[in-house]
Amino acid sequence: MIVALLFALLFLLIALGMPIALSIGVPAIGLILTPGVFPATVPFAALGQTIIQLLFAGVDSFDLLAVPLFMLAGAIMESGGISRQIIDFSDSLVGWMPGGLACASIVASMFFAGISGSAAADTAAIGAVVIPAMIRQGYPPAFAAAVVAAGGALGVIIPPSIPMVIFGFLTNVSIAKLFMGGMMIGIIFGLFLMLTAAAISWRMGYGSRRNFSFTGVGKAFHDAFWALWAPVIVLGGILTGIVTVTEAAALAVFYALFVSLAINRELKWADLPDQILRSQIIAATILLIIAMAKVFTWLVAMKQTSQLLGTMMMNLGLPPWGLLLLVMAGLLVVGCVMETTAALILLVPVLITLTAQLGVDPTQFGVLIVTNLAIGMLTPPVGICLFVSCGISGSSLAETSRAVLPFVLAALSVLVLTSLWPPLTLWLPSIFYP
Repeated sequence: MIVALLFALLFLLIALGMPIALSIGVPAIGLILTPGVFPATVPFAALGQTIIQLLFAGVDSFDLLAVPLFMLAGAIMESGGISRQIIDFSDSLVGWMPGGLACASIVASMFFAGISGSAAADTAAIGAVVIPAMIRQGYPPAFAAAVVAAGGALGVIIPPSIPMVIFGFLTNVSIAKLFMGGMMIGIIFGLFLMLTAAAISWRMGYGSRRNFSFTGVGKAFHDAFWALWAPVIVLGGILTGIVTVTEAAALAVFYALFVSLAINRELKWADLPDQILRSQIIAATILLIIAMAKVFTWLVAMKQTSQLLGTMMMNLGLPPWGLLLLVMAGLLVVGCVMETTAALILLVPVLITLTAQLGVDPTQFGVLIVTNLAIGMLTPPVGICLFVSCGISGSSLAETSRAVLPFVLAALSVLVLTSLWPPLTLWLPSIFYP
């Protein structure tokens, strides 16, 4: 009864427009302090002290330092010309395909995802350059926004991924294994999106195509040489074990500063305070959600919700693959109405206890959850990638939502394939971490 009331208040406050952190924290704190929720033998002062301790414990992690650092790295790369160089190189590779620039934007998103770890940063960095260029080539603004939003969702699947960092923090699953599991899925996800963009562009006659040229590729590679080293350094450092995820995030910041200030010279020292402030406001929002959600999930755990959910799922009598698809379907609905970080922190502590019943490895489950919630970034009413790309293109949310539907269907195909064929997620981690 208490948990049902807790979730009802959560969705009510979200519907009323209250910030997500307060929507999570206010009902949880209010119910904890309500007489009768806990035995009368528990002092009121002790409950207040527990709340304060939970808020601090929610963000007291070295791994979570990666969140503000990756956000800062993405902001610096966006303003330092790195994103434009990556787009030009991507266009030289796939610009010959139908919808060349649309496909190039997805390839560029895959490169940029290997640096920023954030879907919003990926969408903003690529969209600011690509969307105006696509509109000039005759692409409808809604389609241009849909392509960039779909590519932006790769930012949380291809490592480094902030949601995977949060999942690893919540479950003690190896973040490096999650990154390796997400690598192949992210590549397949990107290929499906490219094929979708090319098919629509060919059928509708969108955009223009450029002839493939090894000379053009060589020139674009030369111009983007320093920018392309960024994902190599970040991912290489993490996957070889030379640096931790947090250290890699700090390395990404310093490398982005070096390229933007010394190589490209498109970023000035005077621009840094604005970049720091803009990126850390977003990071602080994420960390506040994490702190509030710690209180929320503690209350859920104290009411033995995991055990009740496990019993309920067992009573359904479905095979493990059927239960897994049921959970994935439920997460798709949650992703449509809840911000990714909040959904992770609220649901993962409960769902991770069901991995044995679902017949999945925790690493595969983490990649599946992040991929699932990435699709939610493409769906209204709270799809962050949609809102960012709409703001750049000037198209309405309704128009962009219709245009993004084929990409959502392509993404769902990847999700089902990943759910039913575990080697897609577990093969690379088994090679690097036997």
